[in-house]
Amino acid sequence: MPSSISNAVFSEPSGPRIALVHFAGSLVFAGLYVSAWVTEGAVPDSWLLAMVVGTGLAGVAEVLPKRRRQTAGVLRSVAILVFLCLVAVALVAPDLLGI
Repeated sequence: MPSSISNAVFSEPSGPRIALVHFAGSLVFAGLYVSAWVTEGAVPDSWLLAMVVGTGLAGVAEVLPKRRRQTAGVLRSVAILVFLCLVAVALVAPDLLGI
């Protein structure tokens, strides 16, 4: 019996609507990063870049054609790994993230 996580991660891409949400989120995080860089004059916290990468990968996974199910699953898995690494770093060494 296949697991529900496997079904969710390796399912067919959801299409352009969901991809638009992911890309918009990625643009918001990128805008926050650039805004902090311009106003503070220093390199902002690195967690924003991790959010840009994670949401961007999820957006790319959703915009792929339906026959690219495995590629979409790999991109989703990498995005989840990026977010999990961000949480792990926040718990273990919050100074690295500027928290």
